Amino acid sequence: MWHRIRVLMWKEFIELRRDPRLFGLIVVAPVLQLTVLGYAATTDVRHVPIVVVDGDRSEASRQLIGQFAASPHFNVVGEADAPKDVDRYLMTGKAWLALAIPSGFSDALDGHGDAALRKVQLLADGSDANSSGLALAYASSLVGQFNQRRAADAGVVGVPLDGRVRVWFNPQLESRDFMVPGVIALLLLVVTSNLSSMAIVREREVGTLEQLNVSPLGRWELILGKLLPYSLIGFIDVLLVCAVAVFWFEIPLRGSVALLLAGSALYLLSTLGLGLLSSSLSSTQQQAMMTTTFFFMLPMIYLSGFIFPIENMPTVIQWVTYAIPLRYFLVIVRGIFLKGIGWDILWPQFAALASWGVIVITLAAARTKKRG
Repeated sequence: MWHRIRVLMWKEFIELRRDPRLFGLIVVAPVLQLTVLGYAATTDVRHVPIVVVDGDRSEASRQLIGQFAASPHFNVVGEADAPKDVDRYLMTGKAWLALAIPSGFSDALDGHGDAALRKVQLLADGSDANSSGLALAYASSLVGQFNQRRAADAGVVGVPLDGRVRVWFNPQLESRDFMVPGVIALLLLVVTSNLSSMAIVREREVGTLEQLNVSPLGRWELILGKLLPYSLIGFIDVLLVCAVAVFWFEIPLRGSVALLLAGSALYLLSTLGLGLLSSSLSSTQQQAMMTTTFFFMLPMIYLSGFIFPIENMPTVIQWVTYAIPLRYFLVIVRGIFLKGIGWDILWPQFAALASWGVIVITLAAARTKKRG
């Protein structure tokens, strides 16, 4: 049995070596994509373009504008003469936010003018609701700091409440630390499922599937002979992208490397099985890759929690996400990298991945027309 499997594995490696483009897909593409996405895939809001309308032209208004200019979250891109002139900045996208300070602002702060003039107006481009919401939160925080500083300068004693914030696992709140482990899981899905999706259909296209059908190979020997080479490639990719994450992006790996590799093995079982299932359902390699992309990869990316929080999805869709292997591996890889958690917490995710891996491989084997 194992001799026949080794022969088939060697045949797969020869097939891979014949196509030099696959080396780029297997080795270069994951590292390059992780490097690019590691910088690009971020939810941090920095250097938000903001336009100001200073109707007061006072020391107080300049101090407030100076706070925005000094903040790493904002970039003052211009000054409008009146609030109505802000439209041009927001419509063209030159600014996401506008700060309007009314005339008489400074006198009102000192208690000599109309109390209504103490208010400043913040206008936001709501096209990107998430970024605009974060930008408004940062802007409101700066306005609050401005108020506290003026109150302290005036000797006003505030409410004796001092909230001390301590952030665990990601003290600097760097979104990159959260996104890069997720990108690792995403790249493994793309590479391994695409590779295995060509396993059976390639034999069908070149006419060697009939030879395999009349060979002494059993169905499970065929499955193992096809999947084990790609499993080895998958583990190489795991080590490569994890090395890039740790040594290039300096993402902390606080948990067990052995546990991470064990979780990766179960995850690869699911992704390779999905690719093989797609291959057994397709007639050509192009059809197999299209099936893998549109019916497996895209739903997994959208419903795994990688882009959209599962908690924000409708209840029915949340139930659907339990059928997504990527959902469980994201918990594993982020938990091990950032939190250093172990088997006692992650065992439900391991059990789910193992279950889905067995189900998918069994379906792929059932679809593979080979005697058992």
